[in-house]
Amino acid sequence: MECRLGCAACCIAPSISSPIPGMPQGKPAGVRCVQLDERNLCRLFGQPERPKVCLGFTAEPWVCGDSAEQALRIISDLEGLTV
Repeated sequence: MECRLGCAACCIAPSISSPIPGMPQGKPAGVRCVQLDERNLCRLFGQPERPKVCLGFTAEPWVCGDSAEQALRIISDLEGLTV
């Protein structure tokens, strides 16, 4: 599955514990990553400073659902289960 352009659910819903440029302490769950632009596209995509956890994410139908809203809900639910 290809990522849904402009979805950004994986850049908002989960917490990221590793440093991100502009977010040296990582980011809490539910907080928009500072590297998302106004179109919800990652400014670090394809760049070496992109966090490993982001590189390791693979869009899957069971995680991404049928819409950006559904993806945000699913990933938020998964985040809640890991706390």
